[in-house]
Amino acid sequence: MIFAFPSLDEGFGMPVLEAMAAGIPVITGNRSSLPEVAGEAAFLVNPVRDTELEEALQTLGANESRRNQFIEAGLERARQFPWEKAVNQTAEVYREIA
Repeated sequence: MIFAFPSLDEGFGMPVLEAMAAGIPVITGNRSSLPEVAGEAAFLVNPVRDTELEEALQTLGANESRRNQFIEAGLERARQFPWEKAVNQTAEVYREIA
């Protein structure tokens, strides 16, 4: 299983982190917040270039070692974004604007 999320514009990238936390290797777009959220734990592609997405899918589909590298990196990356931290930071933003 591979999670492909070649989004052109994403507010934060929660679907990417959810896939990583589930141990699924991720291919995602190299735009908006996605490179920052994914870090080195996802295969980044230009979402308007179909050939890049195709190559990434073929690479991860055929290369178990590379797939496992992204799984391990993704699990580690997802641990850097705990729900408690997200809740606290969101609440802080609301307090600042209230």
